[in-house]
Parts: sequence; C-alpha cells; structure tokens
Amino acid sequence: MTCYVNTFHQLDTLLTKNKQYWQFVPFADEGFTWQQQHPEFCQWLQSIDDQTLQQLNQDHDELLAAFEPWIPDAKILADLAKTPSLQKTEYAYPKNFDTGIPGRKWQQITAFNHVLPRLNLPWLEWCAGKGFLGRVLSVSHQQPVTSLEWQPQLCVDGEAAAKQLGLDIHFVQGDAFDVSSQQYIKEQQHAVALHACGDLHVSLIKQVVAKKGKAVSLSPCCYHLIQDSHYQPLSTAAKSSQLQLSKHDLRLPLQETVTAGNRVKQLRFIEVSFRLGFDLLQRKINQSSTYLPVPNVQKALLGEGFKSFCCWAADQKGIVLPANIDFDYWLQQGEQRFAITERMELVRQLFRRPLELWLVLDRVCYLEEFGYNVSLGTFCEKQMTPRNLLIHAERC
Repeated sequence: MTCYVNTFHQLDTLLTKNKQYWQFVPFADEGFTWQQQHPEFCQWLQSIDDQTLQQLNQDHDELLAAFEPWIPDAKILADLAKTPSLQKTEYAYPKNFDTGIPGRKWQQITAFNHVLPRLNLPWLEWCAGKGFLGRVLSVSHQQPVTSLEWQPQLCVDGEAAAKQLGLDIHFVQGDAFDVSSQQYIKEQQHAVALHACGDLHVSLIKQVVAKKGKAVSLSPCCYHLIQDSHYQPLSTAAKSSQLQLSKHDLRLPLQETVTAGNRVKQLRFIEVSFRLGFDLLQRKINQSSTYLPVPNVQKALLGEGFKSFCCWAADQKGIVLPANIDFDYWLQQGEQRFAITERMELVRQLFRRPLELWLVLDRVCYLEEFGYNVSLGTFCEKQMTPRNLLIHAERC
C-alpha cells in the first residue's frame, strides 16, 4: 500500500467516525442537530457572539483551537488534509499574451502551468473553453495542443485567437461524456484539465486510464456536479468506505468562507431569515416536520418585506396562507433560526478540506491502481483559488 492509500484510510475512518458533525442539512432541523446527544456543546455554540463567529470563519487555526475541546479529531483531520506546495518552473510570456483573459483566471492558468513537468509530449486540453490554458501550454512548452470543447462558438473563438497568435492549437468540438471523445486521447500525450467540474474531470481520468495515456494533470472542481444522485467511488479503497455522499455533502468542500461586504452580508441575512421563517410557518400550516425549499428569488422582492416573500413562496409551493398570520413573529423565529444554522455551518467548516482531500485521494488511488505514479499538492495559494489541489499522474 502506498502512503496515499494509507492517508485515505485514515481520513475515511475519522470522517466516518465524526459524520454527525458534517453530514447533515442545517436547514432540516429547527434547532441544533446535536441538541439531544451533546446539549453542552450546543449551549457553547449558542454562546458564540456574531463577531467571534466571523473571526472563526476567517481564521482556520483559531477555528480548530476553539473546537478541539469538543471535537478532538478535527485537528488530526486538518493535519491529514495538509498537502505540500508543488515545485515551480517559471516561464516568461510574450508581451500582451494575457489580452482577453480575466486577471484571476490568468493567474490560475500560469500557476497551474508552472508546476507541470516538461515531458515533451503533445497536449490534450480537456473542457478547453476558449483555450486560455492551451495557449499558455503551447507557448511555454513548444508542443502541439488539441483542445476539446463542447460549445461550438468557444471553439471558433479559440481557434481564431490561436491562429492570430501563431500557436499550434487545434480545436475539436466534442462531448467529454461521449465515447467519441476517446479518439482524442492518445497513448503518447499529456492530458490536462483545470477546474473541469464533477463528472467531466472523472470522465477524463477514466478515459486516460482506458487508453493508457502517458500523463494526466488536473485540478478538480465542483464535486457535486454529477449525473448520479450519490457519489460513485472510483478506487477500491473508496468503494470499501461506509460513507455515502449526497450532492449536498459534495457541496461542502466548495463552501470556502470569504470576506463579504456589509451589504452582501445583510442581504444574505435577510434572504436566509426569510426562507427559514417561511419554512417554520409552512411546517405549522402543513403540520409537517420537513424542510420545504423554495426557488431562487429576485432580490428586489426581499425589499418588499417578509409578508410579500411569504405570499410569493406560498404561491410557488401551492400553499394557502390562513388569515391573521403574525408575520412579525415568524420573521423573528426565522432570524433566531438563522443564528443557529450559521453556528452549525461553522462546525461543518472543520470538515471542508478533509472531505475534499478524501474525494481527491479517491482519484489518486484509482490512478495508482492502474499503474500510474501520482503526485498531489497545491499549485497556488488559496487566495488565488480555494480549488488549488493538483493531481499529476504518469504511467510507469
């Protein structure tokens, strides 16, 4: 067994043992999920003021220290989830080469390129978009690039830009999920995917393995964008796990806390409080204990007040509102429930990166099972992108 398999099993054991703290839907319960089992823990959570809550959300070390007396495994999980920074090779790019590429995207693309080994192989750019990554690969490695993209117009735009820059890039319009896309994966080739979502990057891994491709480098993203209702493990190790991951669970790694302006925070407080208040109201009306999600709402409606929101939401869900509802009472209940869900989400933050590494190591272990030497690390700081893990695999 490799160290990656060992790390996977350690993560799996601790995530399974502590799943009560992260594998739940905060909106589903009216109070704290652990009120019966851990009343003192819930009392402590309730005592956290809003300023401390914001501080803990922004400082992961402080978060770990605060929760260690209550969830001792959180620190062990955080240590297991640490990954090294990958070694960089700097490249110089022609003047104005980044024209038309958004600044943050340019930073991510070049950071990704700077950690890729020089294998002197042709490139396959998977889910290429306009081929921004392909351009960087072509100019810095002097190897031909095949860019696979589903949207025809992006292929046209990418091809035109490559031609104007004099780059050896060939666009092919194709569906990454279709078997026909296998024809573009060659044995002597280096396939790459930067932030291909969910099943799209899983499809690349499977097809590279099937075609015995020499190398693949990818940075996974959006683990919840899958065709099945639940996560389908790839590796033998993950298939033996007791964890079953829903799409809601798979969203957890993406919930990176970012500093938002006061206006954004206030809008979120209003919307979530409205939703939670309406949910408590509908539970009373329907004599139900089940959370009822409502569709996305136009922000302008929130300015019309809680009563208007409830009327809209009831109409969306076919609920007849009785007369003489005390909307102020239900809004107050929603605001109190907002405070509880925020503190439950704080607990889930402890498990965000460990769960992401569990998912990434499933991909790593799968590649190793098929004879690939794999390295795993970060290609940039999380301020540039929280999805900064990169898997590189070379066939032995």
